[in-house]
Amino acid sequence: MTTRILIADDQEDVRIGFRLILDAQPDMTVVGAAADGARAVELARLLRPDVLLADVRMPGLDGLEVTRRLAAETRVIIVTTFDLDEYVHTALREGACGFLLKRSGPALLVEAVRAAMAGDTLISPQVTVRLLRSLTHRPAPPLEDPLTARELEIARLVARGHTNAHIAAELTISSGTVKTHIAHIQRKLGTANRVGIAAWAWSSGQVT
Repeated sequence: MTTRILIADDQEDVRIGFRLILDAQPDMTVVGAAADGARAVELARLLRPDVLLADVRMPGLDGLEVTRRLAAETRVIIVTTFDLDEYVHTALREGACGFLLKRSGPALLVEAVRAAMAGDTLISPQVTVRLLRSLTHRPAPPLEDPLTARELEIARLVARGHTNAHIAAELTISSGTVKTHIAHIQRKLGTANRVGIAAWAWSSGQVT
């Protein structure tokens, strides 16, 4: 299947560059591009892309508001120049499936799209290191519905950056079973994505 991608960025050279990178992949095609947030929302609801790449700073609606409006409908990956904790936390809280810095390069951009389609979340390494360091100073509140032993095991592997396929191989279970466990973990933790699971695992001391 071909992954259908929408690009939202107020810089034309960025839109053109991303299109060239993504259209060169055999399993990806860019179906549209928007220069502002409002147009991105409009095109996303019209074209129904699988993935939306959105900059943070755009005229009108910014990428974070676009994420809030569209994360329930499509996979949103934030791709930005600005490496600010406030942007990272807000994007992930609103349901983004990835957070990349534009300087991360074309290979990581392609990998992020594939990760989103696989149900995973990819964050630029520079951001991840700082994010995990900050979590050690934010103790996690106790859970009303504690994780089972198996769920805890999977949460720890998610926090270490393993994909569903790797977790399945590690635990000798199917990828479908892993996906089901992750859905249960997200429900118990009240998080929208894998990054929320990793954040809980690090802040609660399950991973060091």
